[in-house]
Amino acid sequence: MSALVLFTFGVASAQQVKFGVKAGLNLSTFSGDAVGDDVSMKAGLHAGGLVEIKFTDKLALQPELLFSMQGAKVVSEGFDGAVNYHDEFKRNLSYINVPVMLKFYPVGGFYLEGGPQAGFLVAAKAKVESTETEGGVITRTSRTDDVKDQYKSVDFAFNFGLGYDFTPNFYAGARYSFGLTGIQDSPFTIYDVDRKNNVLSLSVGYKF
Repeated sequence: MSALVLFTFGVASAQQVKFGVKAGLNLSTFSGDAVGDDVSMKAGLHAGGLVEIKFTDKLALQPELLFSMQGAKVVSEGFDGAVNYHDEFKRNLSYINVPVMLKFYPVGGFYLEGGPQAGFLVAAKAKVESTETEGGVITRTSRTDDVKDQYKSVDFAFNFGLGYDFTPNFYAGARYSFGLTGIQDSPFTIYDVDRKNNVLSLSVGYKF
């Protein structure tokens, strides 16, 4: 309700309102208690729409609605007796994210931004890819399981970033999202601990 009031007030007070689209690359990982050094970033995509509500030449509010591919990966490899193994564990999480960003334009088209975000989980997959080498024979296996019931349906984060408007319509930006709440609902293994989403996003967009 408060977000709706803020949006309505912003539109009513705005000097200029633009709608737009954006898309780009996510580099995501997990942070939190008991997350080890072997947890690393995985690549994904994000895409969606936005409304830029400009109050002045320097200040704007930008709510967004984005589909976002997040998660992390763990790589384990070594030698076990006569077998060389390489295992890659991926958590592929998909969210509908709703960030509300306050943007400040200090100089020209350059801007800084920050604001809260709510994320709604739409899918969660656990993928394991294993490669074993024994006596010159290579064996590869792959398995994907639905693990949505292991993750919370809502995630909260705080975002900050920067960008540049190359024209009144075309822009590019970089943003980092810090998870504020644990995403794990039911820990089952050493890799399923109380962790938070962290995402670096690189975007290009177009405002109409």
